[in-house]
Amino acid sequence: MVDTTLSDPLVDRLLDGRYAVEQRLAHGGMSTVYLATDTRLGRRVAVKVMQPALAEDPDFVARFNREARAAARLSHPDVVAVYDQGADDGHVFLVMEYVPGSTLRDVIREKGRLSPGETVAVMDHVLAALGAAHAAGLVHRDVKPENVLVTPDGRVKVTDFGLARAVAGSSVTGDSGMMFGTASYVAPEQVSGGVADVRSDVYSAGVVLFELLTGVVPFTGDSPVAVAYRHLNEDIPAPSTFVGGIPAELDALVAAATSRDATQRPVDARAMHARLIELRDRLGLHDAVPTLDGDQATQAIPRIVAQGASVTGPLPLADAALETSALPVVTAAGAEQRRRRWPILVALLAVLALLAGFGGWYLAVGRYAQVPTVITKSRADAIRILERAGFHPTVGSAVFSEEIHKGLVAQESPGPGSHARKGATITLHLSKGPERHAVPDVKNKTVKAAIDALVAAHLTYAGKQPEWSTTIDKGRVIRTTPDIGTAQPRDTGVTLIVSKGPKPVVVPDVSGEDADQAAGELQALGLLTTTKGQFNDKVEPGKVITTSPLAGFRAHQGDTIVLLVSKGPHLFKVPDVTGKPIDDAIKIINRAGFHADAKQIFPFGPNKVVRENPGGNSMQPKGTTIELDYY
Repeated sequence: MVDTTLSDPLVDRLLDGRYAVEQRLAHGGMSTVYLATDTRLGRRVAVKVMQPALAEDPDFVARFNREARAAARLSHPDVVAVYDQGADDGHVFLVMEYVPGSTLRDVIREKGRLSPGETVAVMDHVLAALGAAHAAGLVHRDVKPENVLVTPDGRVKVTDFGLARAVAGSSVTGDSGMMFGTASYVAPEQVSGGVADVRSDVYSAGVVLFELLTGVVPFTGDSPVAVAYRHLNEDIPAPSTFVGGIPAELDALVAAATSRDATQRPVDARAMHARLIELRDRLGLHDAVPTLDGDQATQAIPRIVAQGASVTGPLPLADAALETSALPVVTAAGAEQRRRRWPILVALLAVLALLAGFGGWYLAVGRYAQVPTVITKSRADAIRILERAGFHPTVGSAVFSEEIHKGLVAQESPGPGSHARKGATITLHLSKGPERHAVPDVKNKTVKAAIDALVAAHLTYAGKQPEWSTTIDKGRVIRTTPDIGTAQPRDTGVTLIVSKGPKPVVVPDVSGEDADQAAGELQALGLLTTTKGQFNDKVEPGKVITTSPLAGFRAHQGDTIVLLVSKGPHLFKVPDVTGKPIDDAIKIINRAGFHADAKQIFPFGPNKVVRENPGGNSMQPKGTTIELDYY
């Protein structure tokens, strides 16, 4: 076998005057990964060099640099760090943290399906990494086992943030299909509309979760396109239908993450991660991350769960020391004296009890009265009723009420039926009628600004619904449900209809059609048109020669398509050479871009042109044969 490392021109080269390339680690369709040393910092790094065809695309290079800078700002222990990006002699490269080990694809290939506990351990790290990216506003767009690295000591790291977006925008790879991503893990919205957001990453993570539990991907087909369209048209099956012993909670998590309706998925990877951790702790799935090392041994990563202990039970009782004292000697005279005092004491105690009873009744009941009900009464009637009952009414602040008409009593404090001291103040609160708040005008605002406006208007955010729009920028609000300006009860949920930008449209082939017919077809697709005339020898006048952009290009509704319409062949005036010497006439005709065909009609004569066909001063296309008769 040929050692490709030795023949690789980048091995033993110093990239950008800094990165000493040592050996090639991996090669793929879009890039090659090398092990290198950062000579400035003295550390080992991985250098990903993009394929030359991509490096020649200026749009790709600009997008690649932009996405690399965004990925470099992402710092998380479960994310492969991006250190640098650059270009050297046509080689566009990315410098990343060097992570020794294997990919999650290698783990699946070697071990087959994982146990539920091992699966949860891996997805814990994957979702934590994606969650950190989503919190930073980054979307991975190509979540799959090949982009998850596993070290021999059980660390899991996700790589290639932003590269899918960079490659998707290049003319080298982006114009061959509607979507970008690996077909086995692509979300339905990427297939149907070519768009991806954080919920697309959630879908792909759900497919990875399915594959770890079962050892296989959910869909197969004759081609990547066939697999992608199965994601669009079919639901991901439950893992337990493939493998027994999988908890129903994991089936439910896969179903939620891979819902074909993006709005039914967890809102981002952080939400999915929270659900995973909750079911992990509830089911006790605390296995270690499976790894590949020399002897294929899995190293357990212990988890220590601290639990508090409480001790209950009888406490020992202390012995009480019982002391006896001497009893006094009672004489007969003293006993008689005490017997005489008993009737007086009993009478006194009865009077005191009577007084105490009355005092207690008065303090507890006698000085209080029941507050009459004045709810739904008018202000005047309520005041009159309360004063008659011995209370002092006062009117407090008005309150909203869904049931009681405006101006009537909606609340009283203390409440009706309660007991209050006579002469106490009873506060009346009159109804302001139902509480209603107008849905604020959030059109063209960002989602965050719209949510802030809803909260300020005492309404709640009920989620967002994406919709194509040619008039509102992507990510901004088109309208609301309920409508803007309508009065709604407090805390009513308001859904924001958010623009996805103009809808993608593939430019149809209208070449050879009448200009008006072609314009009608394009306008029916939501495209604008303009015409530009062009001389053409092959297409008859008024017919479309081609379009700009060309047929098959993915434009968007609202874009302008230029129709290049034939004006027929370009005509030029034929020089009039009648009466001129034949040699001069031939030169004049040929110099004018025509082809002279001289015919001598009589052998004796002055050798001058007597007839020209087509005639002089007529309009003819360049290259037309002009017959010259002379004698």
